Amino acid sequence: MSTDAERTREPGSAVETVVMKFGGTSVADPDRIRHVARRLVEARERGVRVVGTVSAMGRTTDTLLELAHSVSPSPDPRELDMLLSTGERMACALVAMAVHDLGHEAVSFTGSQAGILTDAVYTRAKIREITPVRVLDALERGRIVLVAGFQGFSRDTMDVTTLGRGGTDATAVALAAALGASCEIYSDVAGVFTADPRLVPDARKLPVVSYEEMLEMAASGARVLMLRAVELARGHGVPIHARSTFSDEPGTWVQEESAAAGDGRTVRAVTHSLDDVLLTVRGLDGARLSAAAVLRAVARAHVSIDVVVSSADRDASELALSVGQEDVVAARRALAELGAVEVEETVGLGKVSVVGAGLRSQHGVAARLFRALDEHGVEVQLVSTSPIRITCLVRRDDVERGVRALHDAFSPAALAP
Repeated sequence: MSTDAERTREPGSAVETVVMKFGGTSVADPDRIRHVARRLVEARERGVRVVGTVSAMGRTTDTLLELAHSVSPSPDPRELDMLLSTGERMACALVAMAVHDLGHEAVSFTGSQAGILTDAVYTRAKIREITPVRVLDALERGRIVLVAGFQGFSRDTMDVTTLGRGGTDATAVALAAALGASCEIYSDVAGVFTADPRLVPDARKLPVVSYEEMLEMAASGARVLMLRAVELARGHGVPIHARSTFSDEPGTWVQEESAAAGDGRTVRAVTHSLDDVLLTVRGLDGARLSAAAVLRAVARAHVSIDVVVSSADRDASELALSVGQEDVVAARRALAELGAVEVEETVGLGKVSVVGAGLRSQHGVAARLFRALDEHGVEVQLVSTSPIRITCLVRRDDVERGVRALHDAFSPAALAP
């Protein structure tokens, strides 16, 4: 994504600007919409310029998806983007109305009106550039600006595009980068925790997390921040303050590793997911059909892959890929286009992962992980690693038990001498 922060800092624009993103639960009903409006107004009354970006209300996106699939078993991607983009537009306009009722001027923009330009990939576009001319003009006039999240506009096709699940996070970070602003991400959780508090009641909020750790956490199931948003933040040096809409307490800062003090723990967090599908591609011969050809085909379909395991014998080889449930249809289509290839799907799976920059320098982490899972009867199907993450593919029914086992195994008490 290209931005020009210096270009946006026009004469008279030295006042601090903040981009405040609010998730779907934050605007789920009229009372919450009015609460979000009050938060925006409070920030404006502190003397800062305010840009708000909001997700669709509550389950609006899910409802629209269900409606689309009730009309068509395979909705056209272009029309699906046209449909799904309406949820954020509706929420933005409602928040702007609530701001007006509080005595402040507000204006709502669609993604295209705000100058958010994307590539031409429907349903999962990436932001290429932001030209926030109308946003800057409104800010100069003292208005609170509301920008519909999750969407943009492709010059290649002249169509509306959407950014995929969690795309409003990416909208907020990209706007912050383009405006030279700070970025606050508000949701129904108080920040980034050592594990999902719904599964681990004694999980602790982390005051600071590095970009690198947050990228691995987002990739392995943590839903506090969208993966693409963290990539944008790291690329443009935008610190993110992830915090609760319903509390004034500090949340978690996501920023450069040198500034992320950490807490001395080897494992900073345990993450999980519950919607994984394992695709095993058999009969690869290395000539007509290779593992590389399979991975290229899946990449062209914009499918995100986590665990990849290749095995081979004298006659043929196979490749196992884990993908999220939302990517299964696209993966099937990509593999079918390769021709005669045998694909086995294994469902009912999930992932448990440990993440921490300390994994680079500590020995025995994997041994402790496997021992903890084994002692709690959690069978590991496949393993994927990075320098700061270990991920285990397990049965979905074992995920909750696995998260608790790993959180206990790497707690300060368990690691004490």
